[in-house]
Amino acid sequence: MATITLTVDVTDTEQAILLNDLLNIDDWLQAAMLGKLNNCWKRMQSEWTTKLMNDESFTDSIPSNQADFVALVTARSDYKTRKQRDDA
Repeated sequence: MATITLTVDVTDTEQAILLNDLLNIDDWLQAAMLGKLNNCWKRMQSEWTTKLMNDESFTDSIPSNQADFVALVTARSDYKTRKQRDDA
């Protein structure tokens, strides 16, 4: 998967509101994204470790590094993204 760049559009008014509390909007946004990413990773790791351990047909070892774990999980036929789960 390629790296993506995300853009957030804020009006001058919204920027002024943010700068009333924040030292730097981009630094805050990067930290907020990192926090969300870490929380999503913890939930994914917990959910899928349990699923893999309870899957009698899965006999391989569970990868200890994040990239291999995510590759294993997302390659499974029973994996669905949030949107796919919501659409089902």
